[in-house]
Amino acid sequence: MKQQAYVAQQFGDTASAYLSSPTHAEGADLVAMGQFARRMGRPVVLDLGCGAGHASFAVAPFAQAVTAFDLSTQMLEVVAGAAAARGLDNIATRQGDVARLPFADASFDLVVTRFSAHHWLDVAAALREAHRVLRPAGRLLVVDIVAPPQALYDSTLQAVELLRDGSHVRDYRVCEWGAKFERAGFTHQLSSQWKLPMQFEQWVARMRTPALRVQAIRSLFDSAPEEATAYFALQDDYSFSIDAALFEAAKPGEEIF
Repeated sequence: MKQQAYVAQQFGDTASAYLSSPTHAEGADLVAMGQFARRMGRPVVLDLGCGAGHASFAVAPFAQAVTAFDLSTQMLEVVAGAAAARGLDNIATRQGDVARLPFADASFDLVVTRFSAHHWLDVAAALREAHRVLRPAGRLLVVDIVAPPQALYDSTLQAVELLRDGSHVRDYRVCEWGAKFERAGFTHQLSSQWKLPMQFEQWVARMRTPALRVQAIRSLFDSAPEEATAYFALQDDYSFSIDAALFEAAKPGEEIF
């Protein structure tokens, strides 16, 4: 099975779990996204890799229109149902690939994406597409897990992520994100960075991780060096913390600060 089909299947099978997941449904970053949209003054918004739609829900009260875009039709059905239940009638859904957006140039004022890019097969292409569909003075907000700069911790993170979810591609370091923004033509800044606690049982249950892989994650943590378990604040129940970040970007020649 090709990567994109695997991603669509993985998240289609777990769509409802992501709607109710506290890790995805809550957070200061969602508040920040909503306030960013409010300051822009009724922007037209695209939510890339929208998942269960939490970023779309955050910006919709301040937006003229929101397009929730995802590979998974099941995820989009969850978004549409939740948007209707919340009275957010300015949210529309669209299925497709973030690396080949079916929108005309300069269609949006604001592009957002949240906890999705580490599943994308071609982040560089997706950022180029985001740049293309943004209007002059348009903005891009990216929230995602970021890899630690230290190689040992980076390798540990990628290993547990892949064991938990076979659709995982890579959590990128902050410096890698910076290089990707620049190559796509964006000016950018790291707006905020924080620790994101992961409750182990919920984390693996949400993705329906097979028991053998759950066992392998525990074994990896059990044998990890003390420095790594300290970095991830590993608990007795295998809960741990990872790094997340919010980036702000804009087209060249436009001030973003």
